[in-house]
Amino acid sequence: MRRRRELRGVRYFHVRTGSNDLRLVARDGESGYDLTAARPAVSSFRDLAMVASATNRGVDDVAEGIVSDAPVVGTESVETATARPLVPDEVWAAGVTYEASDDARQTESDRPDLYQDVFENERPELFFKATPSRTVGPDDRVGIRADSDWDVPEPELGVVLYEGDIVGYTVGNDMSSRDIEGQNPLYLPQAKVYDRCCAVGPCVASPETVGDPHELDVRMTIRRDGETAFEGETNTSLMARTCEELVSSLTRHDAVPELAVLLTGTSIVPPTEFTLREDDHVEIDIESIGTLANAVTVV
Repeated sequence: MRRRRELRGVRYFHVRTGSNDLRLVARDGESGYDLTAARPAVSSFRDLAMVASATNRGVDDVAEGIVSDAPVVGTESVETATARPLVPDEVWAAGVTYEASDDARQTESDRPDLYQDVFENERPELFFKATPSRTVGPDDRVGIRADSDWDVPEPELGVVLYEGDIVGYTVGNDMSSRDIEGQNPLYLPQAKVYDRCCAVGPCVASPETVGDPHELDVRMTIRRDGETAFEGETNTSLMARTCEELVSSLTRHDAVPELAVLLTGTSIVPPTEFTLREDDHVEIDIESIGTLANAVTVV
């Protein structure tokens, strides 16, 4: 009988093989394990979360029952062949959860009191962000609208939900057309929802791996022509609302789909004179999860 492997600090990647098949790989430090090779029915994070939900266990506990039979995957394969780690049925987002975001959206709008009211109100701002077809993964291109002149990425902690329960965390990029929203708050859907408007990845980190989601360093770097055009950092401890509060507000009166991601807001805001351009490169790093990297294209 094989000895059960204990996993510590687990992150789940979707990795392409040489035949372009997608495999779910559990990475524990520098070691990676091909869970799909051991259990073909577990080919995605959705499958893993479904088994965990059906058996009333955590995703790491389910993975631990598989890794003893799973072949080891090299670090290079995980890092160079990573695809979108999950395909959420819906992506939702929260706005004005940091004071810096509140300040930035007041600056861009002719109605700044609207955003101050949200920041101070018990009810958070929650809005629909993306469908699967509008969401991209690591090393894919995120989009900026051709009819917008002021576009920025928004680095955010993403809460992964399965049937409304928190099963992991990922890195999210909530692409935004600031001038469109600034013209009128009613234009928010057009500023937020469009082709390639959202990126998630590079993995899903389990709740045990992340620990306290409100004590994570977040960094963003934007490079243009090989030079750093912008960089900033923050910590999720500055959030005015907790992940649990935001999830509760989202699920309390709405039937969320089986697999969803809730982005929790940003406080890294480029200066007003900055806007993204074609071929800019955005890197977002969140402690305990990883780095999401995307180039930019006009859509």
